[in-house]
Amino acid sequence: MNRFEIIAPCHFGLESVLKREIYDLGYEILKVEDGRVTFEGDEEALVRANVFLRTAERILLKAGEFRAESFDELFEGIREIPWEEFIPEDARFWVAKASSVKSKLFSPSDIQSIVKKAMVERMKESHHIQWFPETGADYPLRIFLMKDVVTVALDVTGESLHKRGYRTLVGKAPISETLASALIMLTPWREDRIFLDPFCGSGTFPIEAAMMAAHIAPGMKRKFTAMKWTNLIPAGLWQEAVEEAEEQVTLDIQVDIQGYDIDDAIVKAARENAKRAGVDHLIHFQQRPVSLLNHPKKYGFLVTNPPYGERMEEKAELPRLYQEIGQAIGRLDSWSAYLVTSYEDTERQIGRKADKNRKIYNGMLRTYFYQFLGPKPPKRNRPVQDR
Repeated sequence: MNRFEIIAPCHFGLESVLKREIYDLGYEILKVEDGRVTFEGDEEALVRANVFLRTAERILLKAGEFRAESFDELFEGIREIPWEEFIPEDARFWVAKASSVKSKLFSPSDIQSIVKKAMVERMKESHHIQWFPETGADYPLRIFLMKDVVTVALDVTGESLHKRGYRTLVGKAPISETLASALIMLTPWREDRIFLDPFCGSGTFPIEAAMMAAHIAPGMKRKFTAMKWTNLIPAGLWQEAVEEAEEQVTLDIQVDIQGYDIDDAIVKAARENAKRAGVDHLIHFQQRPVSLLNHPKKYGFLVTNPPYGERMEEKAELPRLYQEIGQAIGRLDSWSAYLVTSYEDTERQIGRKADKNRKIYNGMLRTYFYQFLGPKPPKRNRPVQDR
């Protein structure tokens, strides 16, 4: 087995959650930066990271890193990378994305063009051919420039990891599956406690919670670009990872996970999404406005992504809506409530200052994860063991 540096991008502000996930998978963390975690692993790690990680956006195989302040330096740095060890001569390869921050080279299109030319020159020499048919497997690349340091990586995943495959129907402002998982992991919720989302939309929060409770790996039913990289990753490793994931699934569990929404049509869509995820029997969905939210049980968790008012016509409704959320939290006086929103007047309209507040970037949108903490449930008495 080879040893690789593996890069896992994530949402800004949630690096600590992804770091813990990678540790739990058994891999050594090499570096934590804004929006990504780098760890060490072999071919099996590339596969298992795609199948099991809930909060990573994708998995990248680092091919090289160097400084470049000119296009000549970029060309030479790319040409020094042993591409023949990564890419076969019939591969289709291209720069899928180039980004630059605080660097002298900043044009994505120029960076993409130079990188491709340098790769071709290197592979002409190593493969001893002048023309590449590009009829084989796809090998997309991603290039990051940060303060003139160029990081070059092969995209192992392909379509982003947030696309689990179950969400074909979405609401007006859906939260991504990876972000929902990360926010749930920031709470102390466990499957023996109540979980409720009063603005469930397409059901992402309840579905991700149910998948966690049932130990369903998020990538076990989807495909990845690197499944065709048989020169790098033995095909059997993918099947082994899926079999490992299947052995962990526990569908025969008792949980109390609920999702409400005022829109009956979107509630029906959430049920369909949950069915595709294999957790519809673990979630109770219901059409209900937040103004009628109540629950007889204590010590539950309210985790939600309420409307932000991104549309002008919705902004006028936000004060009343967030007042209703505050009243609901008041009725659930032993519960903890967690809201991710960009609405700036959240605490004032809810009528309570959050116990914790965390800045989270949802794409380019700056949001805050407001945490209103309730009391801890009393400890259960353990049975006395006979001595």
